[in-house]
Amino acid sequence: EKYKVETKVIVADFGEREDIYNGIKAGLEGLEIGVLVNNVGISYAYPEYFIDIPELDKTIDKMVNINIMSVCKMTRLVLPGMLERSKGIILNIASASGMCPTPLLTLYSATKAFVDYFSRGLDAEYKSKGIIVQSVLPYYVATKMSKIRKPTLDKPSPERYVRAALGTVGLQSQTNGYLPHALMGWVISLLPTSTAINLIMKTNKQIRARYFKKMKEK
Repeated sequence: EKYKVETKVIVADFGEREDIYNGIKAGLEGLEIGVLVNNVGISYAYPEYFIDIPELDKTIDKMVNINIMSVCKMTRLVLPGMLERSKGIILNIASASGMCPTPLLTLYSATKAFVDYFSRGLDAEYKSKGIIVQSVLPYYVATKMSKIRKPTLDKPSPERYVRAALGTVGLQSQTNGYLPHALMGWVISLLPTSTAINLIMKTNKQIRARYFKKMKEK
């Protein structure tokens, strides 16, 4: 109503691997998809050692299905139509945690590294055919997933982040999407990888300790 556009909703649980893509394919039948944003994702409830993640087996399946499988399968569904028309944009939302191994968020970080590599490889394969594929690697954004309620300069609101990120489409195949995030990424890239990993480990240990302290107080 606000933007005077017709909207079609297809309901799908990306945590399930079976058959959902047939339903999505049927729902997209006859539509010309010009832009695909692969934004579905889950992370940890709090930083944790791999073996100690609650419901570990379930979490592994769910995170791989949602963070990795969905990106591949949705791309598989829309790319042929884009190629026929020799134009299209695919924006894959990875995470800055995919730029460097992120201890205590190891599984999440690894899934986002996959999204980044997959996106950059596809961009190289298809940019000569008129398709833009971009890997977007945000740091924290004030969303339900990050549990950050109040936006700040380095933790922007989704609206502010998206406005900035859209300005990079077609200019960069890999982007942090937002200037303060790009500066943070640049600073971390200057550090030796082992130093960056140790620093991230220390930070996530502190977040983990705060989480348990809060849970105890409840």
